[in-house]
Amino acid sequence: MTPKVYSTQEFEAEYTYNGADLGMTWSPEKTFFRLWSPLAQSAKLRLYKSGNIGEKDIIEEINMTKDVCGTWVAEVFGDLNGVYYTFCVVIEGEEREAADPYAKAAGANGCRSMVIDLDSTDPEGWEKDESPWSENKSVTDAVIYELHVRDLSSDESSGIEHKGKFLGVIEEGTKTPGGKPTGIDHIKDLGVTHVHFLPSFDYGSVDETRPDIPQFNWGYDPMNFNIPEGSYATDAENGAVRIREMKQMVQGLHKNGLCAVMDVVYNHVYHTEEFCFNCLVPGYFSREDENWNYSAGSGCGNDTASERSMVRKFIVDSVKYWADEYHIDGFRFDLSGLLDVVTINEVIVEVHKIRPSVIVYCEGWDMPTEVTKPGVELAHQYNSAKMPGSAFFSDTMRDMLYGGAFKKEEKGFAAGKKGLEPLLRDCFLGMPSWCKNPFQSINYVSCHDGLTLFDKLAVSAPEADFGERIRMNKLTAAVYILSQGVPFMQAGEEMLRSKPLPDGSFEHNSYNKPDSVNGIKWNDLEKPEYQKTFDYYKGLIRFRKNHGALRLRNAEEVRSHVTVIDGMEEGLAAFHIWGNINREKAEAIYVIFNANSEEKEIKLPVGRWNVCIDDENSGDEALYHAEGDFKIPPISAVVMVK
Repeated sequence: MTPKVYSTQEFEAEYTYNGADLGMTWSPEKTFFRLWSPLAQSAKLRLYKSGNIGEKDIIEEINMTKDVCGTWVAEVFGDLNGVYYTFCVVIEGEEREAADPYAKAAGANGCRSMVIDLDSTDPEGWEKDESPWSENKSVTDAVIYELHVRDLSSDESSGIEHKGKFLGVIEEGTKTPGGKPTGIDHIKDLGVTHVHFLPSFDYGSVDETRPDIPQFNWGYDPMNFNIPEGSYATDAENGAVRIREMKQMVQGLHKNGLCAVMDVVYNHVYHTEEFCFNCLVPGYFSREDENWNYSAGSGCGNDTASERSMVRKFIVDSVKYWADEYHIDGFRFDLSGLLDVVTINEVIVEVHKIRPSVIVYCEGWDMPTEVTKPGVELAHQYNSAKMPGSAFFSDTMRDMLYGGAFKKEEKGFAAGKKGLEPLLRDCFLGMPSWCKNPFQSINYVSCHDGLTLFDKLAVSAPEADFGERIRMNKLTAAVYILSQGVPFMQAGEEMLRSKPLPDGSFEHNSYNKPDSVNGIKWNDLEKPEYQKTFDYYKGLIRFRKNHGALRLRNAEEVRSHVTVIDGMEEGLAAFHIWGNINREKAEAIYVIFNANSEEKEIKLPVGRWNVCIDDENSGDEALYHAEGDFKIPPISAVVMVK
């Protein structure tokens, strides 16, 4: 057998199973199990009393029967709800025991799967839960807020009781010691539409049996793709609790007018050999090169072979499950450039049959990986035109505004670097070189990766004082929030979030750092300059949401209604947005960005303009009027309407 046997047409034709019953199917009378393991000589189902892999508490071992397309089946009568189980197969004489790849519940640390009555995990009123996002909205109407479940509540200043938990996300009425709203009240007040959660499925780097010790991870180390992370539940030992509490979180967000986005990491797994799919079908889930070495474009030791039929089916089935069972409103694909175009497109088609309003966007970097099938196209941003249902992160916007993500000292436009105006114009139009339509451009500068925006400004513009860095921060926000496309921000950016270290430097890769680094410091809002920055972000978002001309849905609309003002000097960019636009309340909008450290004078288009955004304030109401010659304050954005 060669490493590429799994990618042969013969293997796929013989062993592709298209049914919808892989894993366990529970009823009060019996539970049916179906395992896909085409290379197994035999297979058994093992039932256990507990989810602890260290306990020798087996209840029963049941021989499975070989069935179609490489599957094995077993049926157990009686109510198994709450009983733990594993599959045990013999392949080439070696016995292998593993969890169910399709498991919906598990014990602590996810090593044993659990039979579950999913209906019993539904919170009260779940059948009436509805997304606040309607299918007739465009993704350009979204404003996305990236959040780690634990970060929101871990700091004492959050005033949140369920610290680090799903339930902490939806606690209402929480405040700082000085009375500033925190948590979900803060997010709702900010005005975003979607809360993007860093991985919240079951991941491997946190020991769920030790909630008493400090542990932290972003969660990009998948173990069980269809099970919520146990450390975010109030009881990780009980497989039903984590399911119920994640559903409660989604329900609570919906009640507050917020949508839930899952950051999904199908491109690699935590431990390649120990991953349940690879245990039961050795090597199938992961790509190998001609020397049997795992492809490692992810930097995590393995890349997912999404082009293989049963891997593609697994990914599609998993996303459909989250959308259906948990009412998830959107999915962000981590390192989608390691997955393939067909898989991403199939995900979008199938998930929209369940929830038409779901949004999909990708981290579409072009990554090296070993693809063993000819003709496979990878799902990176340069193939965006082949995936019209997905948006992609704009590193063009990020690097232009923020400076190089991997060059800490490199300035961006807002910190005064010259010569970036052509890139800014492309990004403002929502069409950098790799993107032909604004709805495919996720506009951002900071996310969990890299320095926070305010820390990046401190490092790249050390000559700037605190007040000047705040001006740079606000200018940066104005550019990406008001640009065509989809604005996306890291939680806390709106309150100058920082991750300082004891030596005076700043953490740029806090994936496993303690709460003292990662937790959002809510008491910063009690400082006037931080509260003013929050108010500025809030005003930018309100202005965007109230002006459809900033949320145009395709390239044709942009070309018809946005004019780039030519002849501007370095450090200046201006745009005239005009015309009779549906969803628009203003006749025209004029936007000017000034990254220079001194004020600049320009001549406005004819007419009397209402200035709604300047260097100090932002919102949808006129601050003052302007016409003729106008002076743009240093390091600022000015937006006016007519």
